[in-house]
Amino acid sequence: MTRKVIFCDFDGTVTERDNIVAIMEEFAPDGWQPIVNDILNESISIREGVGKLFSRISSDKKEEIINFVLTRSKIRDGFQEFIDFTKQESIPLYIVSGGIDFFVHPVLKDKLNPEQIICNHSDFSEEQIKITWPNKCDGLCQNDCGCCKPSFIRKVDNQFSDYQKIVIGDSITDLQASKLADVVFAREYLIEKCEENNIRYTPFETFFDVIHALEKEEVRS
Repeated sequence: MTRKVIFCDFDGTVTERDNIVAIMEEFAPDGWQPIVNDILNESISIREGVGKLFSRISSDKKEEIINFVLTRSKIRDGFQEFIDFTKQESIPLYIVSGGIDFFVHPVLKDKLNPEQIICNHSDFSEEQIKITWPNKCDGLCQNDCGCCKPSFIRKVDNQFSDYQKIVIGDSITDLQASKLADVVFAREYLIEKCEENNIRYTPFETFFDVIHALEKEEVRS
């Protein structure tokens, strides 16, 4: 059996809601909605858009935002069982997220090792929140992703040979990774983008659906 490696999104995938949108609704002044629309319709890059969104929020809101996400963020059903499944089957699992370290890591604490979490970083040393980008696009990606999921997949390519790339996601940030995947599990906006780009996918609602499909090999590859 071909070895599998899983690359899973965080916001709107591991969590039921997109935390960035929820943070903007709660903490940002009016005017952030058009930026989100520009990201979704690809008129600005993800990196540019996410940077603009967080630059609208004061750095002194850090702890308040963390508490907000920890209190309001609901983990999608079956996620802990999914983690257990990947361990039992010795499947490497990476959370590759366009989210930000200061709220992604607290949500996943005690669930995954830090090295399994790939995301954007943050700087609170100035008046407004600044996002930093340790996982930038490599020379093969020109999409200015911020946290570049295709570039990370290519890094993993150097560790494993002849393996099945599995991408799990829900939005525009997962599109470029889905183009490299052997198997895609998609929901919401990613389904639309997969259909637009003729990418085969398996729909899911909970991680129990993903576990079942992987156990039965009922995936569209």
